[in-house]
Amino acid sequence: MPHDVNLVATIAVGFVLASIFGYIADRLRLPALVGYLVAGIFVGPFTPGFVADAAMAGQLAEIGIILLMFGVGLHFSASDLLAVRGIVVAGALGQIVLATLLGVALTSFWGWDIGHGIVFGLCLSVASTVVLLKALEERNLLQATQGRVAVGWLIVEDLAMVLALVLLPAFAVSLGGHAGPGEEASDAPIALTLLLTLSKVGGFALLAALIGPRVVPWILIKVARTGSRELFTLAVLALALGIAFGSAAAFGVSFALGAFFAGLVMGESQLSHRAAANSLPLQDAFSVLFFVSIGMLFEPTVLLDKPLEVLAVVAIVALGKPLGAFLLILALRYPVRMALGMAAGIAQIGEFSFILASLGVAHGLVTREAQSLLLAAAILSITINPLAFAASEKLERWISARFPVFAANYGRRRERVLTVELERIRAQAKKRESEQARKITEFVETFPLFKAIDADAQEELLLLFVPKSASPGDRIVRAGEKGDAMYFIVSGTVEVDIKGADVNLEAGSFFGEMALLTGAPRAADVTAVDFCDFLVLSRRDFRLFMSRHPQVRAAVEAMAQDRHAMNRAAADAGEDEPQDRKAAATDL
Repeated sequence: MPHDVNLVATIAVGFVLASIFGYIADRLRLPALVGYLVAGIFVGPFTPGFVADAAMAGQLAEIGIILLMFGVGLHFSASDLLAVRGIVVAGALGQIVLATLLGVALTSFWGWDIGHGIVFGLCLSVASTVVLLKALEERNLLQATQGRVAVGWLIVEDLAMVLALVLLPAFAVSLGGHAGPGEEASDAPIALTLLLTLSKVGGFALLAALIGPRVVPWILIKVARTGSRELFTLAVLALALGIAFGSAAAFGVSFALGAFFAGLVMGESQLSHRAAANSLPLQDAFSVLFFVSIGMLFEPTVLLDKPLEVLAVVAIVALGKPLGAFLLILALRYPVRMALGMAAGIAQIGEFSFILASLGVAHGLVTREAQSLLLAAAILSITINPLAFAASEKLERWISARFPVFAANYGRRRERVLTVELERIRAQAKKRESEQARKITEFVETFPLFKAIDADAQEELLLLFVPKSASPGDRIVRAGEKGDAMYFIVSGTVEVDIKGADVNLEAGSFFGEMALLTGAPRAADVTAVDFCDFLVLSRRDFRLFMSRHPQVRAAVEAMAQDRHAMNRAAADAGEDEPQDRKAAATDL
């Protein structure tokens, strides 16, 4: 072909092979992540056949990292984390320290220096969020106490790794590495470098905390009011990528940290669930490319050249790290069942290990050999992770049979307290969700006209409405005015003066639509009889919404024509007494 198609080829071949190997992995009852890594191996430079553009794949992987971190921030729950802090903060941080020390001990035996060993150990210390959540979902444990603890544990690990990503460039030289690409080596004392790094991060975090919750939800609501699903998705991705890139350019923080804060801020918006749902397909797609690009770095020959080293690393991940977590949870006086389940869940490594390793490579703290060992350990540990869950279940039954009193009573009080707190938080979350659902239900019950549209469209309509109230005697609209809005009566009664015939409209009615449909001036005065609450739809929003929902427009037009004919007949007949009607429209 006459033009360069490296990008297209990399994406196309990556997706095709990832889908094939992902399907095979799923049929073998393995996480699809294993298939994605294998797909990367097949398009990498260490296997025959097609070789993808490594530089292009690296940039696509960077987008995958941004979207992964954005998803972590979007689903971050401070309340859940606070509820399980007694077990996950000390447990996760303690486990990270123990796993890092094991990594340092192993690499010291191999003759590596301490700096390389610390980074390598940190890479071994963090489990894959994707793999653990998948395992919890398959066992219906995600909403159980054990699942909530596991999610809190993952959050603490992720936050610790975010901190490691921030601090690694500052400590790179002192650990025996060098400045990254495009960075200048600093001769400043490490304390000053650390202070400057934390100041930048703190400045960015403060700016995000002060401005983000005001600006980001406002932008999302404005875009959501357009009703365009693709525009809303584009806005979510623009915010995620824009904040990540802007934070890196302005504050020198990593793309990953910027994306995490973008998700954190967006998670506070009432539209966070829509943001998560709309961005999920693209997040999944680029996450696949991220794992494919990681697989491209793997040298399969390491399995033949250094089998003992690979087994030693896998032993730390699949045995040493889980054993440390098991003992820590028991030391914190939580049940054996919870300790075994958590130990099995973290007996693997995944995405954050790769992200940290890539940063370590850029700063000369992770060698290509070390990266291959990490990839081999990741593939093997994820592959055998289902066996870890099976072993934990058998071990739990054995302990229960051999030490029934200990298994039944140890940590039971703390588990009960934890369960009560989690149930309280879950009830609060359900209350918030039910409040929004209640608003939509009440709206539809009050205005059955909108039953035909789906829940997303109903939520969008609520965003389009502007609340307005009136006191008895207030003139809402005047005859002869240009129609600029349609009014929906939520509560109260209004009086419509139609050529001497007064019509009373109550809650559930609407008026003002005819002027918007025809462009004619208002035909009557509308006055509040008592205290009234309205939902007002502006001319622009009315036309926009009706154009996307022709069935609603048709219903409005039909009801308006019926009421128009009725009102004209009443006026011609000279009916002077007020008529109380649960009307749907008037000739306004």
